[in-house]
Parts: sequence; C-alpha cells; structure tokens
Amino acid sequence: MQNLGQVKKMKISELLGSEKIGISCELFPPKLGSQLANVKDVVKEMADLKPSYMSITYGATGGTSEYTVDIANEIQNVNHIPALAHLTCASSGKEKVHEVIEELKEAHIENILALRGDIPENADFTLQRDYKYASELIYDIKAQGDFCIGGACYPEGHPEAKTMEEDLIHLKDKVDAGCDFLTTQMFFDNNIYYNFMYKVLQKNITVPVIPGIMPVTNSGQIKKIISLSGNMVPPRFKAIVDRFADNPSAMRQAGIAYAAEQIIDLIANGVNHIHIYTMNKPGVAGEIFNLLSEIYVRG
Repeated sequence: MQNLGQVKKMKISELLGSEKIGISCELFPPKLGSQLANVKDVVKEMADLKPSYMSITYGATGGTSEYTVDIANEIQNVNHIPALAHLTCASSGKEKVHEVIEELKEAHIENILALRGDIPENADFTLQRDYKYASELIYDIKAQGDFCIGGACYPEGHPEAKTMEEDLIHLKDKVDAGCDFLTTQMFFDNNIYYNFMYKVLQKNITVPVIPGIMPVTNSGQIKKIISLSGNMVPPRFKAIVDRFADNPSAMRQAGIAYAAEQIIDLIANGVNHIHIYTMNKPGVAGEIFNLLSEIYVRG
C-alpha cells in the first residue's frame, strides 16, 4: 500500500477532548473494484469540506470490506483527514480481523469503529465460532495495538434488544471492553438523543457519545430507514415528507435544512461533535456545512 504526502495521524479521542466544534462525515466503499476511482473522487470532494474526520464503512457480509482499508488510506494519507475505519465481525473470524488490523497498522490508521454488523440472511449466527458480540471484537482489537476504538449505540434501542435496559447492558459491556467513544444510530428528534444521554449516564457510561444525523433528501430514504431500524419519525418531520415527497428538489432542500437545524440545536445545547451520514453525497454535506459556516470553523 502506498502512502502519499504527510501522514495525518490523530486519535478521535483527542479530537473529542477538544472544546472545538467538530463535524465528521461517513462514506461507504464501492461494491465493485472498477468503481474505486469514483469513490476516491468523492473522498477528495468530501475532504475539501474539512470535516474533523471521515469514517469508511465495512461490508458485514464481506461485499465491500476489501476496499475499506484502501479508502481509509485515501482519506488519511492522501487527503490528510483523520480516518475511522469500520470493522465488523458478523462474517469475519479472528484470522480475517487480525489481517485487517495489520493492514490498518501499515497504513497508520489508528481509529477503528468496531461493530458486530448485520447478520447475513438465512445465517445461523449462533454457529459463528469467534465473535458473537461487538464487545468481544473490541476487546480483541484493544489487545492487538494502540487503537482508538469507537462503538455504535441506539438511542431508540437496538432492533434486536427486547428492552432498552438489555441494550444498555450490552452497551456498558462495549465500553468496559475498551470502547473510547460511541456514535449513535440516526434519529430525527433531538429529544430522543437527550433522553438517551440521561439513561447512558445512569449506567455509568461516561465516554463521549456522538450524535449521528442523516439528511433525508428523498422520500424513499425515510421508508427504508423506518423498515430497517424502526426509527421514530416525529410529526414535524413527517409533515415535511408528506408535503414535499413529490417534489424532489424541494424534498432535498427541506431535508438538508432539517438536518442542519438538528445540528444547530445540538451544538446550542452543548454537543460539540456531530457525525453526518452523508451517503457518499459531498454536495449534500457541502450544503449543510455552508448553512453552518459561522458555527463550524473548518480545518
């Protein structure tokens, strides 16, 4: 793997320790190697916005995982933005995990988001011999190097958890295993995040919890989000979708404005670090950053 230019090494825990407002973006790798050049162009466009860091997802079923390290290298060592590489264990044994960790070390990537990942359809996950929970993956990563490790959390509860209490117990297990920070699943009502933070603190979970915001720019997105995660859609947001669903340009503008308003409210209430699920759309991210031009000082 070739590293170009100055290596931009920084642990996300250091960024989160700063009072400076930070906004990060998320990308996903291509499904086909032939599309890699296009994604690298997206990385460049997104990096030009100067987010605090950029994360790159990892296909739980292995479909796109082989490109994760390549894109993380592109983010950090070519475009000089700290990279957060996702690593899932739903379909990866310890041998594969160790292989990816060594590749990340070689590329000087020191931030990993450790996830269980989605269980492949028709798979008996109980037969997985190496990892059952994300906490086991976190513990294993921590033992293999000086990584800053993030984890996922669900303000409305994990879809597979019977109760919020059960979900919080598993979340505490992640933190105890060595998780340095958490990033939430998307939500569309900030009160869900604020209420979740009270519950997290009651469990003595004190690591930073970064809110995840997704700008919904077409009505199809919200239908998919609800079907996959069961997110609650507040009446105010539902009214936007109902009003503008048949006008793609208006829906895009309204979705971007809604996400920016969520971010402004979070920052006004003392939340200094926000993660945007940008869906590989630098134009959408750019419009949000422009709406926050006097609030988020880039670079």
